Amino acid sequence: MFFEMLFSSQSLWNSPYLIGVICVAVLYIGLLKAFTSTKIYQKQPLLFFLSLFLFYVIIASPLSAMAHLSFSMHMIQMSILYFIIPPVFLLGIPELLFQKIRNISLVRGISKFFLPPMISLIVFAVLFFIYHLPVVLDVILQHSLLHNGYMLLLIALSFSTWWPLASPDPNQRYCKGQRKRYTFLNGMILMPACLLFIFSAFIDGVSNPNLMQLTLELCLPSSSSVQELFPSPLNMKYDQQLAGIFMLGMHKFGLKMTAHFGNKVLDPWEEKDCSCVLPSIYQHRYMKH
Repeated sequence: MFFEMLFSSQSLWNSPYLIGVICVAVLYIGLLKAFTSTKIYQKQPLLFFLSLFLFYVIIASPLSAMAHLSFSMHMIQMSILYFIIPPVFLLGIPELLFQKIRNISLVRGISKFFLPPMISLIVFAVLFFIYHLPVVLDVILQHSLLHNGYMLLLIALSFSTWWPLASPDPNQRYCKGQRKRYTFLNGMILMPACLLFIFSAFIDGVSNPNLMQLTLELCLPSSSSVQELFPSPLNMKYDQQLAGIFMLGMHKFGLKMTAHFGNKVLDPWEEKDCSCVLPSIYQHRYMKH
């Protein structure tokens, strides 16, 4: 019943996003053919297309509405958006193509406004934690412009945090020792946001029904209660605990996946000399091209 309503509603199929994703894919294919010898069926293009597919599915397809029906499903959506898509997207850009893009003056100008990865990680963790405070989330969801701007800022910060691990340029990635330290700090700094869900579940016991109803009215074609749409196993008091666990698991999976595909498609990964590595895309601030 719920899935029939979900997929039959045209209002939940976001055509502008679909057109945008297709345009990005076509542009990528054109640049790939113009500046590299990489074939579209090789690993890096497939990773790039996978990132676009995941982005559309969790943001603009009918399945994205399911993320507003429970905290655990919402956290799966957020985790894919911030911990899976950015590294997959970056790993999908061949080094030769990246070198061509970075030489564009507009790209150089924009990159100057990006924060260093460690600062980006701290800012991202703080904003992500604040976003999921019930009182803050309640306000943000009532203002679509504020909500979209907040999400866009988090996405930009997430790309910066993944840059030292998945940069298209091997010289801008951390070496093995640096990567281990950065990965450890990455997990520790994001831990409070995960613990927020787990501890709040012990304090509140269940999800906020008023917040659930608000998101339903904003995101679904008709106002319906969570109980009507979901069977009882998904509407349990441990939902927030599961949300925290899912976030920890997805973040760990993102780190493992990035290391795995980094070894496969980006060489060298392990053999880099740490002494020659600058920490981010901001090398042009310190080196003349």
